[in-house]
Amino acid sequence: MDFGYDARTLDLRKQLLTFMDERIYPAEAVYAEQVEAAAAAGKQWERVPVTADLKAEALSRGLWNLFLTGKSARAVAQFAPDLLPDPPLTNVQYAALAEITGWSPALAPEALNCAAPDTGNMEVLAEFGTPEQQDMWLRPLLEGRIRSAFCMTEPGVASSDATNIATTITLDGDSYVINGRKWWSSGAMSSDCKVFIVMGVGGDAEPDSRGHGRHSQILVPSDTPGVTVKRGMMVFGFNDGTHGGHAEVVFDNVRVPRANMIAGEGMGFAIAQARLGPGRIHHCMRQIGAAERALELMCRRVTSRVAFGKPLAEQGVIQDWIAESRVRIEQARLLVLKTAWLMDTVGNKGAHSEIQAIKIITPRMAQWVIDKAIQAHGAGGISQDFPLAHLWASARTLRFADGPDEVHKRSMARRELRKITG
Repeated sequence: MDFGYDARTLDLRKQLLTFMDERIYPAEAVYAEQVEAAAAAGKQWERVPVTADLKAEALSRGLWNLFLTGKSARAVAQFAPDLLPDPPLTNVQYAALAEITGWSPALAPEALNCAAPDTGNMEVLAEFGTPEQQDMWLRPLLEGRIRSAFCMTEPGVASSDATNIATTITLDGDSYVINGRKWWSSGAMSSDCKVFIVMGVGGDAEPDSRGHGRHSQILVPSDTPGVTVKRGMMVFGFNDGTHGGHAEVVFDNVRVPRANMIAGEGMGFAIAQARLGPGRIHHCMRQIGAAERALELMCRRVTSRVAFGKPLAEQGVIQDWIAESRVRIEQARLLVLKTAWLMDTVGNKGAHSEIQAIKIITPRMAQWVIDKAIQAHGAGGISQDFPLAHLWASARTLRFADGPDEVHKRSMARRELRKITG
């Protein structure tokens, strides 16, 4: 395994770092002001102007849709080659770039059209969508003209076991009728959200012999009658508009054409597995960047503050935090890069254990590093004057998103035990 940056990665890193310095970091204060002004006007979920400006600039610089790799990239190359890097990146190449965007998670991923949940939804449409579905939804998503939502988790069941999902998708003539309640539907609060991908079960909600084959995913335009976006969910007190919010959505006799079914009835879990693998590693790539930013902020803070007669940087406990942070970041990065390399060489299935491992360790690492940076900043660390509180909340949230830690540990433990028990 060789994780050295090749010439193309070095060139793209240089371009992206320049974009971050020239446009993204200066825009963070503007973004905060615009979000605050929109909220005061009762429009807290409106996409603020600075976001559109950054997207236009990133597109003009060729920093666009960098996340598309492997099978998804090959599918998009046949459908819309003009909207892809040429050639598409590998996962190892993208890891170096996604880490940089993690330094400013509220702005950089969306600016590059590399933000969840749109990334996963685009991969689903690229790999499983019909030509008609791709024309209607994939192209505008690739162009960054619209946003989308993914509706899987439900408030009425333990969604850590996705077989519990109770939303029904019932065939009725030439239509499917959808009934259910979702929450934490990422992207659904965005004013630009035009389509939901909804996961549900066949009309008979009782378990049957098909097991995972009971579930399907279907496209639901956001303006379909019967769709009600009830509220945005708070994330540790934040109105988290980073990815278009996380909504509670009610589907009350929502009727869509049969053509909106993705890949056919019973394909829901197969689609979910194809979608979640890349999504998990993208989150982890960005968390490395978030931890790096927190460490840099901690080092800057402790060299500029004096307590008990000497700079904070000379206090033994602070030095321990800094050293431990560096070790933990490097360990996590190496495992993320190994996982990316496996995805490139043996595919997502071959990297399944490693994808689960980084999903467990990387948010926990980032949470630890960011927590120490907050502590080093004193009360400022939990304020809006620094990005640390939001970075910490995001890292903590990822220990639920795309499956809780305990589910991944359970799966990994079973795989290890099978080595002994057969």
